[in-house]
Amino acid sequence: MAERKPAKKGPQKSAKSTTTTNKTSEGFTPEERAAMKERAQEMKAAARRGKADGESDVLAKIAEMPEPDRAMAERLHAIVKASAPALSPKTWYGMPAYAKDGKVVCFFQSAHKFNSRYATFGFSDSANLDEGHLWPTAFALKELTPADEARIGALVKKAVS
Repeated sequence: MAERKPAKKGPQKSAKSTTTTNKTSEGFTPEERAAMKERAQEMKAAARRGKADGESDVLAKIAEMPEPDRAMAERLHAIVKASAPALSPKTWYGMPAYAKDGKVVCFFQSAHKFNSRYATFGFSDSANLDEGHLWPTAFALKELTPADEARIGALVKKAVS
C-alpha cells in the first residue's frame, strides 16, 4: 500500500484583507433597519397568536401615520376592502398590506416611513397585473383624486383575478 504524503501548506494568510480602501459602506439606512425590525416583530407576534388580527394591526399603523399619508392610507384601505374583499389586511415591514393566501398582493408605503417626497401604493409579484412585457408595479401618490381611486380599485380587482 502506498504511503500518502501530507499536502504542502503555503504561507498562511490572515482572514483580513490586505488592501485598504477609503470607501465606507453605508449599508442600510436607519429607516430600512427599522422596517426590518418591524417585520421581525410582526412575524413573532403572528406566531404567538396564531392567525394574526391583521385588520386591527393595519388600522393601528394607519393611525400612527402623519397627515396627509394617514388620510390616503385610510382611503386606500377602504378602496382595497371594497374592490377585493378576499384580501386579508396585514402589516408588512410596518406598512399596511393586503394578502391573498398569505402572500402580499399590494401595500401602502407612507412618504414619512422612508423620508420620501411621495407615498407609494405598490403591488408584489403575486399580483396578477402582467400585461405584455412591461407593466407598473408601484405608483407614487401625492394625493388621491376620484379618478386615481377608480384606477386603484380597478388595479386591485385585476391583481386578485
